Amino acid sequence: MKKIFLLFVISMIAWQAQASYIVLKMTDKGQKAHLKAYGIAYYVLEQGVAVDWLLNYEGGAFAFKYFKELENECLIRGVTYEVIPDGRYTSILQKIAGPEVNMDVIKLEKVPKVAVYSPKDKPHHPDLPWDDAVTLVLTYAEIPFDVIYDEEVLSNKLSEYDWLHLHHEDFTGQYGKFYRSFRNASWYRSQVKYEEAKAKALGYNKVSQMKLEVAKRIKEYVAQGGFMFAMCSATDTYDIALAAEGTDICEKMFDGDAADPNAQGRLNYGKCFAFRDFKLSKNPMEYEYSDIDATDFRKGKVPKNLDYFTLFEFSAKWDPIPSMLTQNHTDVIKGFMGQTTAFRKQVIKDAVLIMGENKSAGEARYIHGDFGQGFWTFFGGHDPEDYQHFVGEEETDLELHPTSPGYRLILNNVLFPASRKKKQKT
Repeated sequence: MKKIFLLFVISMIAWQAQASYIVLKMTDKGQKAHLKAYGIAYYVLEQGVAVDWLLNYEGGAFAFKYFKELENECLIRGVTYEVIPDGRYTSILQKIAGPEVNMDVIKLEKVPKVAVYSPKDKPHHPDLPWDDAVTLVLTYAEIPFDVIYDEEVLSNKLSEYDWLHLHHEDFTGQYGKFYRSFRNASWYRSQVKYEEAKAKALGYNKVSQMKLEVAKRIKEYVAQGGFMFAMCSATDTYDIALAAEGTDICEKMFDGDAADPNAQGRLNYGKCFAFRDFKLSKNPMEYEYSDIDATDFRKGKVPKNLDYFTLFEFSAKWDPIPSMLTQNHTDVIKGFMGQTTAFRKQVIKDAVLIMGENKSAGEARYIHGDFGQGFWTFFGGHDPEDYQHFVGEEETDLELHPTSPGYRLILNNVLFPASRKKKQKT
């Protein structure tokens, strides 16, 4: 019996010596906590261990060398994992390397430093009645981030970060165009007072002038190799602000004087990342900035039960960047609304890569491009698990949506800078 026991112990030791990789499958049935799995990948990088991102293999699986501490972390966070020996992992890599399969391996080595552009209290302003999907999912996935705002951007702190998310923001200085419905609300008045005081303290006569300078500094950050991700109204207002440089597009209730009546003709679309030939919404009582957003155009045409968008499939070996950004366990994602829900294709620049679209509605939901040495991604809508998030509603509880494919798209972007991927035209 002692000999049998000894042989058993020896065999277990030998098996553990061979069981040298942890694989986090990311398929629908193979992973019960997709969002937490991204947090594990980030945690592994923090420990100085490289992560292989297996594009299009098992839903975009993650793999890394076996260490007991890393296995324990998977257990603690409730992430589904498999421990496999070297030989089997080598076979997986050989399969992925095959020219006939649309798969590839991206080595993640760098721990990306993450910043969220947002008012710092709450972490947003204490009175603002909405949340931010990126802040929610970063917190849920246990990926650390810093909250920065105008002061940090204008004092050139962006260079300290690899990845920047733009919070639900209005870079045009029109306070989200909430004037008609909420101008007497305490949170709206507080926001106006806060932004005006800050602009004055930073040396600007108007909030719109301050926000334009912030947008320009972010553009410089991207040009120098940064990665910028934006959702909802931070997408179109960013480009609008850049296009309107030197032109007053804000009416009197927003900045104290009338807008330039010829503002439309003075727009310079060449300064924009994503959009061209758009028409401004000049009505201050309209909850819209321009015709970039598809929200009003889709009314009555895209009912909730048919509101989906489809991810494009890219070549993992030839187009690794969009392949990384579209990894998922499904290529059909349920739609969700926002102040900026989706982008009308008619106003998207030709060079912009559309990664997700509702083809029948003629709208893009998920777009990407490069500028200088860096990259940007725009994702339409406010919250992937709250179809129509109204002002004042409670934030989404991601414990109820641990496998959300919409939130996975956000986290793909967070890990992208970890790849140290050289700029490559798609």
